[in-house]
Amino acid sequence: MHTLMASRTILLSRLAKHSFADPDRPDLHYHLFTPPTQLSSEYPVFALSFLPTPPPSILSSSVIGWLPASGEGEGAGLNDFVENERFLAVLHEAIQSALRDGVDEVQKAGATQTHAGWMHIHGAFYGRNVPALQRVGDPDDIIASVRVEDGEILAETYQPMPAYRLCTSDGVLQLTEGLAARLLEVLEARVKQEHGQGQR
Repeated sequence: MHTLMASRTILLSRLAKHSFADPDRPDLHYHLFTPPTQLSSEYPVFALSFLPTPPPSILSSSVIGWLPASGEGEGAGLNDFVENERFLAVLHEAIQSALRDGVDEVQKAGATQTHAGWMHIHGAFYGRNVPALQRVGDPDDIIASVRVEDGEILAETYQPMPAYRLCTSDGVLQLTEGLAARLLEVLEARVKQEHGQGQR
């Protein structure tokens, strides 16, 4: 099983910092929330995010999901991770807008190669379990599918994959460069909006 943090010792030694980057994935940030929270009245929890600044609330749409900050065992892993449905909705919104605007070269190249038919949207090629050329990946690694005609992506046909999981035994979501940049833009805008609404 993939370990999100190298060890519980590292995790606990960083509790005092409140926010820190993952040692193996510097694009992932852990933000500590102490109890009581909407998730637990007794236990501290880490909110995992692509943004380095703490979210306005533990339930922010910028939070990928949550991990316990204390407990038994050597490290927090897949079985401890809880996905944030609000983040998943923002992820799909960001990817669809990136496809509509043609900001990701990898996806554009995939559409050219597909020419006509349905194209699956996966994460980064150096990341999770990306399938071999012309193969369909595991359902929990396919973020969405989109129709391609004459080598052009039809973003309005974007269909999220219901079986997709943000965190699998192969790790946490990793996006291609253009999709990742758009996601960060959308997350930053959403956090600004949440701050303006005084989200708790």
